[in-house]
Amino acid sequence: MNKILWMLLPLALVFSQCKPKEGVNDKSITQFINQTTIDSVMIKLNKQYGETAKTRMEKGVKQIAALWTREDGDQKTFESFCLQYFVGDPIRLELLFNRLSNNFESLFGHLNMMSLDLKRGMHLDIGEMLDIDQLFAAYEPGSHFADDFFANKLAFITALNFPSYSLAEKESLGAQWSRKDWAYARMGDIFTSRVPAAFNVKVAEALTNADNYISNYNIYVGNLVDDQMKNHFAKEMKLISHWNLRDELKANYNKGEEGLLKQNMIYQVMLHIIRQDIPDSVINNPAIQWNPFTNKIYKEGKEITAAAEPDTRYQMLLENFQALKAVDPYTPIYPTYILRAFDAGMEIPEAQVRKLFTDLCSSPQVKQVGNLISKRLGRALQPYDIWYDGFKARSNMNMEMLDKMTRAKYPNTQAFEADIPDMLIKLGFKPEKAREIASHITVDPARGSGHAWGAQMKGDKAHLRTRIGKEGMDYKGYNIAIHELGHNVEQTISLYFVDYYMMQGVPNTAFTEAFAFTFQKRDLELLGIKDADPDKEALAALDNFWASFEIMGVSLVDMQVWKWLYDNPTATKEQLKETVVKAAIDVWNQYYAPVFGIKDSPILAIYSHMIDNPLYLSNYPVGHLIDFQLDQFLKGKNFADETMRIYSSGRLIPQFWMRNAVGSEISVKPLLDATDQALKVIH
Repeated sequence: MNKILWMLLPLALVFSQCKPKEGVNDKSITQFINQTTIDSVMIKLNKQYGETAKTRMEKGVKQIAALWTREDGDQKTFESFCLQYFVGDPIRLELLFNRLSNNFESLFGHLNMMSLDLKRGMHLDIGEMLDIDQLFAAYEPGSHFADDFFANKLAFITALNFPSYSLAEKESLGAQWSRKDWAYARMGDIFTSRVPAAFNVKVAEALTNADNYISNYNIYVGNLVDDQMKNHFAKEMKLISHWNLRDELKANYNKGEEGLLKQNMIYQVMLHIIRQDIPDSVINNPAIQWNPFTNKIYKEGKEITAAAEPDTRYQMLLENFQALKAVDPYTPIYPTYILRAFDAGMEIPEAQVRKLFTDLCSSPQVKQVGNLISKRLGRALQPYDIWYDGFKARSNMNMEMLDKMTRAKYPNTQAFEADIPDMLIKLGFKPEKAREIASHITVDPARGSGHAWGAQMKGDKAHLRTRIGKEGMDYKGYNIAIHELGHNVEQTISLYFVDYYMMQGVPNTAFTEAFAFTFQKRDLELLGIKDADPDKEALAALDNFWASFEIMGVSLVDMQVWKWLYDNPTATKEQLKETVVKAAIDVWNQYYAPVFGIKDSPILAIYSHMIDNPLYLSNYPVGHLIDFQLDQFLKGKNFADETMRIYSSGRLIPQFWMRNAVGSEISVKPLLDATDQALKVIH
């Protein structure tokens, strides 16, 4: 999981902010600068610079007029400011751009470093977590950035000379833009509105509280018991929800009746978490035994009573919504968080994203693949088979053997970090380039499941935070770490090898997820295990299809819940819980029940991302689609060379990036076509 953009949301918000006139607390914005002043400025600038910069001039003046408040100066001050700071000469404009770019890199880079450093106590396994660790983690060094830069007028200078373009404008004009034009446009994305620092602080606090809640939501599955008080998991095993629970469930395919029992146990645990009738005392507690089938708990073999978790899960989600909704009046261009997440963040409208998902989830291939999975399992499908893992090469391999191999190879984070250059060489990178990329990545021990956190300036390092047990890195942890390494490699290429700092990164997080998936599926290859299966391409298509089907449903639930929250902004956590469960069941019944033959399962609501990464989930299935199209394109080509070419293109808008990368836009059709072909091979 790549959390960086969302854990840095307070910093990202200052890149798209707006301040209404004093006293305004709704979505209507009263502009202080009048049209007479704007017209006067335009006449004088046109007289000085002529027609060559007219479009940029008009956009810049109008945009900063919308941001200017009485506190910034009167009408005459505004006019004088525009006449003094507008740069009409292209050579001096480029000089200004370079100076701003260099300084923003330093600012954003160091703010990112500080934010990451202050979260060490909460994110890293460095000993007991103290109460102050969460307080430090909630502090965002960049929360006052916008206030400061509007106060000192640097924000106005930037927006005046480098105005923003809407997504529609980028789509219509971008094909004719040079790389420098794109960089100028991305500079224009920085200051488009103003949000008071206090609101950024509230967002940071809400996100940090949710992240802390999720990062410490461990279930000691070694203490799960059946009706005969028998344990079925390793005694010391604890699994974070939902990631480790899901991965343990995946690991128990092909393990007979015992594996099926474990899967059913984990499924029951998930249901209790979703419904919040899980006994509060079993969360992150090694001293309590729990029968998830009866929901009874025991201490030293004797049944005891305990209160259920008090809907904390939904309180975290509600507080995220409340903090993010409070920003709405200050962002009139994108007046809801939903719009900020899709139109501004993903740069793909929600309606387009939803259509991609519903097209695949309602396709006839879903039922066909479901029947194939049921046949391969030799039983009827169960709801947790949304995580069926049997199309991967490793699914037919001995997990204990893989665990032994990875534990011996990676006893600690230092060993994993030291092996990164060799991993990259195995993927086709030349030794010098492999060492260069690896030198910009460091590996840290994570408290939670781990994540990737990229650098925001050259000279800093990307961080891979991964969970390693006392006996070393097990295979599940290794598989996740390879995914996160994919993020880090992308983050490094798209920072260090992009021509303009303003173009660094990728269009949205789905694109870094795509590359992480591309890396993750090569995990066995990196262990020196070759897949000689002649059906591997067909299996890979089916694996991507089923994974997309699974996470698209979860994303549809996420979108439905946020729409409901906006329709019901005063909802209680109890009402929200009821809504989330209902949304999960509704989506299940529409798209999954016809395949599984089981109605009313709420399993799609288990995802932790819904709680600590608002509206992040859609990036995963879009990432799966991009990953598949990339994989198809990379066949027969040098992986390393194409990776460098594709990811050094930087932050174009999504469909432009895809056309540059693989020659076509994001679509479900290639995956559906490949699934049809795969079903002819795999029976």
